[in-house]
Amino acid sequence: MDIGIDLGTSNVLISIRGVGVVINQPSVVAYEVANKRIIAIGTKAKKMIGKTPDTIEVVRPLIKGVISDYTITERMLKAFIKSAMQKRTGVGRPRICVCVPSGVTEVERRAVEDAVYRTGAKSVYVMEEPLAAAVGASVDIYEAKGNMVVDIGGGTTDIAVVSLGGAAESHSIKCAGDDYNAAMIRYVRRKYNLLIGEQTAEKAKIAVGSVYKREEDKEFVIKGRDLIKGLPKAITITANETIEAFKEPTTQIMNAIHNVLEVAPPELVADISVSGLVLTGGGSLIYGMDKLIKEKTGIDAYVSDKALEAVALGAGMSVSLASKNTEN
Repeated sequence: MDIGIDLGTSNVLISIRGVGVVINQPSVVAYEVANKRIIAIGTKAKKMIGKTPDTIEVVRPLIKGVISDYTITERMLKAFIKSAMQKRTGVGRPRICVCVPSGVTEVERRAVEDAVYRTGAKSVYVMEEPLAAAVGASVDIYEAKGNMVVDIGGGTTDIAVVSLGGAAESHSIKCAGDDYNAAMIRYVRRKYNLLIGEQTAEKAKIAVGSVYKREEDKEFVIKGRDLIKGLPKAITITANETIEAFKEPTTQIMNAIHNVLEVAPPELVADISVSGLVLTGGGSLIYGMDKLIKEKTGIDAYVSDKALEAVALGAGMSVSLASKNTEN
């Protein structure tokens, strides 16, 4: 029984080797403040964000790819793994491969490992996200050839140049999908004097968010509170307008990609210029991300067919390999 876990800031994905992704839920937990009793986990809890009374708190137990609330994370993982185990074919305790951002410290890595162990795992292997993303995106990471993976998640963007089963050069920045939501909130507040919530910003990002000019512009109606009158108000935002709104996080990601290319071994960079970059993670689905990377670097960029599931799928596929390496 091999399980792969993408323990993301925004979503937790669990894949079973030979089955595929069986759990894809927001990493959000709602609990009662008085006795810490958990009320809802995942999608149900996410719907409560910004709508709860003082007696209920809704939290994201992971911030920027790192566990911020150990107990809540453990309980959330237990619930998700229990649900995933019902879809299994084998018996016994599972072997689990969990993914972490490439820039985490040894202490942060150990915290993730311990939290997963306590869910009842037989053995736990920790894998870096860009490596798992490469495997899940069907990149042959074991050949003597440079491949570059850019995984834009919810809390972190992980960039790695992969060759011969390892990362020759990697970099992780705490700027990703959630920062695009925050940028949307700031932009709408600054330009339209309209206060919107995180969920509204995310809906707008998914509907019309762009980092590259569209030939056919799209519109989206955003509803929130007028900061001057204090009353409900609706405005219409266009797709090409969001390019300006997203300028800050986009620049950070482009600079990080440039920095990795700058320090990577020249032979591997030569390979990447031929094969191109592979984009994974929810952030890579923002319109024009591949086009902008090509414009800024001169290298072709491709969004993986399984962009959202690549890390979890790669982790699930890598469990047996990780266990063999450990035994050897």
